[in-house]
Amino acid sequence: MADTVTPMFPLYDDNPTGRTPVMTYGLITVCVVVFFYQVGLEAAELKPFIQTWAVIPRELFTHFDREWFTLVSSQFLHGGLWHLAGNMWFLWLFGNNLEDVLGRGPFLCFYLLCGAVAAFVQAGVTAHSGIPLIGASGAIAGVMGGYIVRFPHAQIHTLLILVIFITVIRIPAVVYLGFWIVFETLRAAATEPGMPGIAYLAHVAGFLAGAVLLPLWPERRD
Repeated sequence: MADTVTPMFPLYDDNPTGRTPVMTYGLITVCVVVFFYQVGLEAAELKPFIQTWAVIPRELFTHFDREWFTLVSSQFLHGGLWHLAGNMWFLWLFGNNLEDVLGRGPFLCFYLLCGAVAAFVQAGVTAHSGIPLIGASGAIAGVMGGYIVRFPHAQIHTLLILVIFITVIRIPAVVYLGFWIVFETLRAAATEPGMPGIAYLAHVAGFLAGAVLLPLWPERRD
């Protein structure tokens, strides 16, 4: 998401929706509310809160029967304001159209499943780690994977920053998201698993999950 540095930042797309994306707005609202609850906790309260709701790889694979829910709950936690803001922007930009074609309930299931797959894969390569995994990035990457399959030719109005040259250009979704996943894959390959920081592998896993699942997901019929 926008928690990775990029000279190309998406502003909006030429892809109108047929109805209000209630579920997308709902997910954004829940993430924002949880974040401000989280930052309002005292230090002594914050650690057990994160330990309870985040994915802790060694705990997940040691006690999967009572830790599996963190694959979902961790998607609503964020490590900072910019982490939250970047993720929510990408969710708003790409989520509304996918919700429009899938329907609200199916979109929510798709979103949470992609996020769970992303967190599980990231945790799997660091199975003995005690570092918490949090964030909606994997789920939103899944939405982006679905978007590139369903709307490859949608135009993304993108802020392009090249040193002192700044402009807005239109880029087909297949190009913008194609470059995005290539760079995320390269970053994942160059990042040592288990180290604190951005979970690039979760981005890749979520994106692939979304691209694979979207053609199998029934579209709304109303």
